[in-house]
Amino acid sequence: MKLGICVPHYGRPIEVGRILEVARRAEDRGLDSLWVTDHVIVPRDAGVIYVDDMLDPLAMLPWLAGVTERISLGSSVVILPYRSPIPVAKLLASVDVLSGGRLIVGVAIGWIEGEFDALGVPFKERGSRSDEAMELFRALWTEERPALTTRHHHLADVQVSPMPLQKPRPPLWVGGNSEGAFRRVARLGDGWHASSMDAATFKKGRDGVLAAWREAHREGEPEWSLRIPILIDGLHRAAVDPKLLGARHRLTGPVSKVVDELGSFEALGVSHVALEVSYSTYPAILDTIDAIASEIRPAVRTR
Repeated sequence: MKLGICVPHYGRPIEVGRILEVARRAEDRGLDSLWVTDHVIVPRDAGVIYVDDMLDPLAMLPWLAGVTERISLGSSVVILPYRSPIPVAKLLASVDVLSGGRLIVGVAIGWIEGEFDALGVPFKERGSRSDEAMELFRALWTEERPALTTRHHHLADVQVSPMPLQKPRPPLWVGGNSEGAFRRVARLGDGWHASSMDAATFKKGRDGVLAAWREAHREGEPEWSLRIPILIDGLHRAAVDPKLLGARHRLTGPVSKVVDELGSFEALGVSHVALEVSYSTYPAILDTIDAIASEIRPAVRTR
């Protein structure tokens, strides 16, 4: 199981030096990945950590590519309907090239209706627009001269550049815990990127994804991944109102309990976990990174 962290680029005063310290500490300690999060213009009453001081993930990714050398870079997740898909496809392909082929593209359809209203995007179209974006990504990352017509785009006699460094293309992991999300994984994705759930809920979702995967006549299995908050006893120091966690499941308790719960996810096939550290202060974030590297990851890998 690979372990990474979600970069704290939201919910606190923007201190670029601190963000850089977190990213480099994670890489220096041998963690596997850094993940960025997507919101653009959040309603003030949304009750989420993403309201204040949120740097754009599509600015964060190329910046992270330049300040790191080895660690994988992921989006957890890009909300596809927020933006025109063709420029986003080019930006992500550029990040893959600039990072030396380290990009993992997590995507989803979004859920905050007021954000869609502010962006002028019909909330009811978020599923179809996401499908269209993924279809375009797949074509634009594998065909230098694509010929494709979708609901909003017609590609003919065009040249695509750059092509991603990864072949055939960067992986596409789909977030969401609905039947529509499961079908999206099966039709257009390479993996399921679950969020903030316990092992029993993950298993139920996994079964749904597998049923859709088989119905779509896909071979093998999708990649299984998870984003989840981590609040280690003795290390966690709250940086934001705990109410912002809501009912989200999180990894809590001593290291041994965290290891046991990660083991239950690993038993279900989870190969990559993005650990959400942003609910802690910066000193606690660094201590958590150290604990993940020196205590949690070795214990998980020797189970």
